[in-house]
Amino acid sequence: MGTTVLISVAEYLSTSFPDGDREYLDGRVVERNVGQIDHGDMQTAIAVFLRTRYRHLWVAVEIRVQVNPTRFRVPDVAVVPGQKPQGKVISAPPLLAVEVLSPDDRAADLQEKIDDYLAFGAAAVWVVDPQTRRGFIHTSAGSHEAKDGVLRSVEFGIDLSLPDLFDDDSTEPRP
Repeated sequence: MGTTVLISVAEYLSTSFPDGDREYLDGRVVERNVGQIDHGDMQTAIAVFLRTRYRHLWVAVEIRVQVNPTRFRVPDVAVVPGQKPQGKVISAPPLLAVEVLSPDDRAADLQEKIDDYLAFGAAAVWVVDPQTRRGFIHTSAGSHEAKDGVLRSVEFGIDLSLPDLFDDDSTEPRP
């Protein structure tokens, strides 16, 4: 059985990871599943779509979000109201956290992320599967699939049509 090495929040915040950022969960540094083309394309397509259509929001990819004093998540896309936040990490609840599924993602790990974002006060968590082109909306009121392919946050007037992000004859997201 392996030994888990715990590190402090300060050490985590001062560490750069050469192969992609990592999450920090109660003293443990946890790798994220990233790096595949369809994942990166979908992540970029979502961020560009939201950033160009909703200029009153700040949209960023892979930014650290401190969901509680000892937990930092790194959503694929984070959406916050207004201008770029001050500081080095997001420390106030985002309006929206978006997670793009990777083939190696585990359901229990994903649910824990969703729970962390919602407990922190995020209005919604969207989960997108680029392989199946399906999207799911999670809020404190419950979870459901976006059967029409449109992810919505009605209270903030945000919507994203997943079919619009794909070429009609391809499973690849549009550039």
